[in-house]
Amino acid sequence: MEGEKFKRLRFISVKEKIKQILQNKIQQEIILEVPKKRELGDFATPIAFSLAKKLKKSPIKIAEDLVNELNTISEFEKVEAVRGFINIYITDNFINQEIDLALKSGLNFGSAENNEKILIEFVSANPTGPLHIGHLRGAIYGDGLVRLGRKLGYKIDTEYYINDAGRQIYLLGVSLQYAGLKYILNREIKEPEEYYRGEYIIDLAKEAYQYFQNPNCFDDENLEKLAVFGKDKMMEEIRSNLKNVNIEFDNFVSEKKLQENWETALNILEKNNGIYKDKNMLWLKSKEFGDEFDRVIVRENNIPTYLAGDIVYHYNKFSRNYDKYINIWGADHHGYITRVKAAIKYLGFEPEKLEIILTQMVSLLKDGQPYKMSKRAGNFILMRDVVDEVGANSLRYAFLSKTADIPLKFDINDLNKMDNSNPHFYINYAYSRIKSLLRKSKFNLDEVINTELKNLDINLRELSILALKLPEVFVDSFETRQIFKITEYLKNLASKLHSFYNSSTILGSENEKEILKVLLSVANSIKVGLETLGIEVQERL
Repeated sequence: MEGEKFKRLRFISVKEKIKQILQNKIQQEIILEVPKKRELGDFATPIAFSLAKKLKKSPIKIAEDLVNELNTISEFEKVEAVRGFINIYITDNFINQEIDLALKSGLNFGSAENNEKILIEFVSANPTGPLHIGHLRGAIYGDGLVRLGRKLGYKIDTEYYINDAGRQIYLLGVSLQYAGLKYILNREIKEPEEYYRGEYIIDLAKEAYQYFQNPNCFDDENLEKLAVFGKDKMMEEIRSNLKNVNIEFDNFVSEKKLQENWETALNILEKNNGIYKDKNMLWLKSKEFGDEFDRVIVRENNIPTYLAGDIVYHYNKFSRNYDKYINIWGADHHGYITRVKAAIKYLGFEPEKLEIILTQMVSLLKDGQPYKMSKRAGNFILMRDVVDEVGANSLRYAFLSKTADIPLKFDINDLNKMDNSNPHFYINYAYSRIKSLLRKSKFNLDEVINTELKNLDINLRELSILALKLPEVFVDSFETRQIFKITEYLKNLASKLHSFYNSSTILGSENEKEILKVLLSVANSIKVGLETLGIEVQERL
């Protein structure tokens, strides 16, 4: 952990606590590892090699000298020097205390405190059509990052930027007009050069006709009203689609509303020498910040470009004084990064405060074949169709199980499998197995929780320490923005649990209560890990 920001952590992992104990004793930054061969200790450090040059001694001698000093630490059962490495075995009592703390904390296990304020903007799909599967990846990744950050105590606000101004909204009005005249009023009409296709447009036109109750509603003078009606209906559907995967936003920000601040932002850009006029167009000096060339922000017809909307939106964002701003965009927005950061600098803010995360495309299969496109959406895979078929929990796991910056491809039938080939099921099955054992045990829950752990064998020690690693995984996942580290951790924890379950006698054994207490800690970490990502956990499968 770096800097001051995690000094107020409510929970840190066993590994981090051991690291702090060692640093306090040795007064040196410590690298702490988990040996591949667990019989070599719970943890190991190569600190003697780092000190060799400074102390002008061999690492083997330094390690042997340190062992005598470290063996006095109460949390350590035994400390050994092995070829310059220092191997550490922690006491059962220390493990017991940590498990007691985790179980007492329940769903609060892994929580932290942090005063940093972050604004995260994600999804922000144009309100001209339903959400498709590409939007879903950014939505789930963004929501997962938000939930994890809030778990760690960050003060996070979420925002959806509504592109409700400009050409795309005008085209929505044109599309509804064309559909209304052709399919509802049955008039002969020339097909527009550009418009939105799909059955949803015809459905929207029918709703507009019922709403306005006037055949003239499709006339040219009502084009803007049609566009606004369509935009509002699409936003209703978008919110509904997002709610189906348990995603809700704190703020919805309207581009049209923000245009009121355009002149103010423009004046600041001009004052800071960030724009110039050429060929009757207004240009942003983005090339100075590494862009391929300067970008037009106001066209010859005096209409602002798409980039102008981004500029005024980021002016609004940065005026709200967050410590950090995170934008989650689709990979096709890669070219916008440099120009937006250039604008932020010219607006007088710190572009370093803006972090942009790009999510890659999604390819869906069904029975090994490309998933059928939606006629309603017009050659797109609708988000809600996939959610209805697979369910929010399985989709969340699938989308969060891979790093966001590589293309994702999977067969949705795999997500419905109730066997070990489905990682989501495999993890939940580990949890339900533990709950089943607790239900069948002759000991009640209080007896299990109040049991003192003694004489843990190597397998139970490994399970215990792995279960207690969750706070460390949370911090690492958020700081690196790699949420898949949590799903990988949970899969590994579930695998260890299943292996232990299949090779051990649990109910009726002499140390049944001790085993169940360790397994209860495993179950708690699985539940906390999944629910932090917005994935529900089932006790019975």
